[in-house]
Amino acid sequence: MAYKLTVNGRLETVDVPAETPLLWVIRDTLSLHGTKYGCGMALCGCCTVHLDGVAVRSCTTPISKAAGKHVTTLEGLSADGTHPVQIAWTEIDVPQCGYCQAGQMMTASALLAKNPKPTDADIDAAMDGNICRCGTYLRVRKAIHKAAEIAAKQTKAPATASELTQPVELAAIVSEKE
Repeated sequence: MAYKLTVNGRLETVDVPAETPLLWVIRDTLSLHGTKYGCGMALCGCCTVHLDGVAVRSCTTPISKAAGKHVTTLEGLSADGTHPVQIAWTEIDVPQCGYCQAGQMMTASALLAKNPKPTDADIDAAMDGNICRCGTYLRVRKAIHKAAEIAAKQTKAPATASELTQPVELAAIVSEKE
C-alpha cells in the first residue's frame, strides 16, 4: 500500500506493507542512514526519530502510524550541522563509538523543543531508555545543557539592520522612545 509522509521537510510516498517499521522505510526505502537499528524492540533508543515533533522509536512504529505525519531524522535537524544539539555534541565531544548518538541527539532535541532549560532530573527522565554501551551519559547530559545555552543565545540574537528598517518596527521603536 502507498503511504504519504513528510520526511525532513520533503513529501515522500512509499509503497510498503502497513506493518513495515518506520526504521526500515527510513533506511531501506528512503536511503537515510543516520537512524540506527539497535534492538528492534524499542528498548535502546538508537532508532529514535521525531514523529510530529515527538521522539518515537522507529523500530516498532509501523509506517501506517506515520502516514500523513512529519518525520524528522538526524539528517533533518540541520543540513549544515548548526542545530544547537549538533554543535553541543561536537563541542563536548560526546560520542565514543557513536552508534547510539543519533538516537541520543534526537531524544535530546525533542526534550529541548519542549523544555528549553532542563534540569539534570529533566534530562535524566527524558533520556531514560537511551542506552549507550560506552557509558557517555555524563557527556550527554553536559551536551544537553550546552545545547540549551546555544539555543538561548540563538533566540536572543540582535535584530538585523533590515529588520530594524521595517516601517512597523521603526514606528514601534520611535513610540517607545517618546
